Amino acid sequence: MMNKLISSFFAIAILLSQGAALYAQNGSRYVANSEQQDLLRKTKIGGIVVLDDFLRTDFPKVDFTKTVMPGPQFIISDDPEYIRVPEAVALQEEVVPGSVRLYVYNVNGVKEPQKIRRKITAVIKNIGKENMSFRMLKYSSQKPSTNYFQVGKQGLADYFASQVSNDVRIVKPGEVIAIDPKLETNVVEYDELVHGFYEFVIDQPAQISVLQTAPERSGPVALSKITQVIPHSHGNAGRGLFGVSNYAIKSTDVVDTKNGISQLIIADGKDDPWIEGTIGADKAYARNAGNYGVLYDTKIKWKSTEGKGLALITWNSRSADNQWCGGMGLTMELFEDNGNKVIRQLPTDTLITKAAPEAILIGIFNPDSTKEIQEIHFTYSPPGASCLPTPLILVPIDLK
Repeated sequence: MMNKLISSFFAIAILLSQGAALYAQNGSRYVANSEQQDLLRKTKIGGIVVLDDFLRTDFPKVDFTKTVMPGPQFIISDDPEYIRVPEAVALQEEVVPGSVRLYVYNVNGVKEPQKIRRKITAVIKNIGKENMSFRMLKYSSQKPSTNYFQVGKQGLADYFASQVSNDVRIVKPGEVIAIDPKLETNVVEYDELVHGFYEFVIDQPAQISVLQTAPERSGPVALSKITQVIPHSHGNAGRGLFGVSNYAIKSTDVVDTKNGISQLIIADGKDDPWIEGTIGADKAYARNAGNYGVLYDTKIKWKSTEGKGLALITWNSRSADNQWCGGMGLTMELFEDNGNKVIRQLPTDTLITKAAPEAILIGIFNPDSTKEIQEIHFTYSPPGASCLPTPLILVPIDLK
């Protein structure tokens, strides 16, 4: 009896201390209170919702399987992020014939002896013995900017929306061309980010380089004159060549609204380790610390045994433990039941979410009485300029 009284007192103390904002039943089931559910129902999809005394990092996790999917050879250029040398190669990798995904994320960091304008560009050299066909499949190129969050959000949105056709160039053996003509015309001021996300197919072995040079010098010409390749430091997200670019994520069990709140956490470096690869000609060890540029085709099975819907939200879970994590913004590709695709920049009503109690409402999913089990389907890619993980939280809510 005494144990029961103590347990009851403890439960009441939790409710009082949190203003009854979050109720834990038997220490394992979390539910949103009526006020929070009402806020979620009234929030515009994609908007920020303020949920006092609600967000936490220890919601029960959704178990999942992760499968490597067929995809392109993947190159990321983010080490160094800030290129401090006026004329230098920041990345140089060789690829074999086939498809390639290239993620350029570099900043003009020249400030000694003074800040100067630069060009940051990406080039490809045909190192094969025959003419190379270079075919662009997906193309996303942003104007250089100091608004890193906006560049990251828009860059991924443009990539998701991109369907390039009839963009084929022929590159002779030994010839070098710019991968993105826009990068050749951009002038990059100090501290501005250059952000490019490309997918293309080649039929000869090639060398890909990301370099910084003078605005008036073309990338192909600069490559022939620059001898310095900046040493890697295993900093930032990293750089290198990776064999994994796409994952399929599937929930192991069916998420049931009766079990309360749960969360899917991917790209955390723990339950979902970082991809590994190599850097440069000597094949030094590489790691993409964040899996930035990797696409996660995600499917969550769910059901409602009590007629409730599911609100999918996310938040900046790292704001309290890292001074560089003061904001978060992302872009997702969501698939509706009819197969239509929706590209959603999040949040939609402002640039970023800052910290708890703010959350972003990604979507609300209604139960279908004709289906026992339903599916939430989306493409997630770790958001550039944001700290990870960005938990994807499933909150059962009454729809009336």
